[in-house]
Amino acid sequence: METPSTSTSSADPKTPAAAINSTYRRPTSSRTIYSDRFIPSRSSSNFALFNLPNSNNSPSSTSDDNNSAYTTLLKAALFGPDCVSGFQPLTPEKSVSNGRFGSRNSDSSFLQTSPLNCNIFKYKTETRKSLHSLSPFGFDDQLPGVSHSPVKAPRKVPRSPYKVLDAPALQDDFYLNLVDWSAHNVLAVGLGNCVYLWHASSSKVVKLCDLGIDDSVCSVGWAHRGTHLAVGTSNGKLQLWDASRCKRIRTMEGHRLRVGAIAWSSSMLSSGSRDKSILQRDIRTQEDYVSKLSGHKSEVCGLKWSYDNRELASGGNDNRLFVWNQHSTQPVLKYCEHTAAVKAIAWSPHLHGLLASGGDTADRCIRFWNTTTNSHLSCMDTGSQVCNLVWSKNVNELVSTHGYSQNQIIVWRYPTMSKLATLTGHTYRVLYLAISPDGQTIVTGAGDETLRFWNVFPSPKSQNTESEIGASSLGRTHIR
Repeated sequence: METPSTSTSSADPKTPAAAINSTYRRPTSSRTIYSDRFIPSRSSSNFALFNLPNSNNSPSSTSDDNNSAYTTLLKAALFGPDCVSGFQPLTPEKSVSNGRFGSRNSDSSFLQTSPLNCNIFKYKTETRKSLHSLSPFGFDDQLPGVSHSPVKAPRKVPRSPYKVLDAPALQDDFYLNLVDWSAHNVLAVGLGNCVYLWHASSSKVVKLCDLGIDDSVCSVGWAHRGTHLAVGTSNGKLQLWDASRCKRIRTMEGHRLRVGAIAWSSSMLSSGSRDKSILQRDIRTQEDYVSKLSGHKSEVCGLKWSYDNRELASGGNDNRLFVWNQHSTQPVLKYCEHTAAVKAIAWSPHLHGLLASGGDTADRCIRFWNTTTNSHLSCMDTGSQVCNLVWSKNVNELVSTHGYSQNQIIVWRYPTMSKLATLTGHTYRVLYLAISPDGQTIVTGAGDETLRFWNVFPSPKSQNTESEIGASSLGRTHIR
């Protein structure tokens, strides 16, 4: 009986072998062959520029005087100044044959031969080279035709105030906001039951109002435009004054206890009180307030509108930081990371949604938030009670004032939070802070009954230009 044959004929198109052979046919000469490898053509490379031999041994081309100067400069930048004076770049094979690498135990041979080993690619970091050199590979040596720009010196912040004002009866109360600087360069200060105006351009002092012996000033706040000043009182009222005429426009009620925080937007005036509420007031209407914001469980001591007037940040003695929008009566964002009262609040003028907040003595931290993504960005422990925060309008920096226990003023660079300067001089905690309209000068107030003026930020055009209101007179005067 014959055994069936298992072999298949390659000529049979129905067999698998035939199918495979039919799939992988050799391409004809007329078809273009493609490959996944890229092999560069070096025929156009100018190896003579670097004194390197070409694999094709093509003769080097000649160059005119202008090209030779450029070639010399390029060689110095690529291989170092030593290679320009006659040394040729060495390949590893030549270096080994000439004994230039030496042994690992012989440090002297490395030190002596390293300047001669001018490779195109360097794998060792040159830690001694200047970061400000214009050379592509960071050589410190002066190259022919290349000039080095001088290193920019860090900005110096004066460590002393250029002006000091005596402010009798300036209260030492963490929850009050008694100093504000207007866009018209007028400083408003609440002293006891009176409000005084100090004109920075002329140093003229004007008494705006006297609330009487049964009331006292708890907060002051300038409108962004115009000459309107809001004054919060200990009786829970909010007075609106026209500072240009020293005339009271109206008195608004609604709070049961003192009004310690005021914040203006384009068309809204917000007030925070010890009765735990925030009232939204439209001064164009006859009503005392148009809405009431509830959420805090203790006194509201910090209020700030964002620069686009869309978000209101509030801080309270309940250790909470809330964010409200224009139409909400409940907070849209709640931040509970602080462990003490939140009075210091500041919106960044440089980045939308960037909010900074500072905590009281038990917290001592400055925290940064992104209200757009509802995220906590970073935290910095300052070591002291954070009383106030304000951003620079001209550079990405901010200043913080502190209380227990160091009573200092710190200028920070954001986002690294490196300290540019630490200013001292107040003998009490620095509870009050305002910035000048040009963004260069800050004024600080403390329970030592003094107001101190500091030049801390640069101008928009020059970091050395002094403020138009600053450094003109260094002395001590009285605000009343």
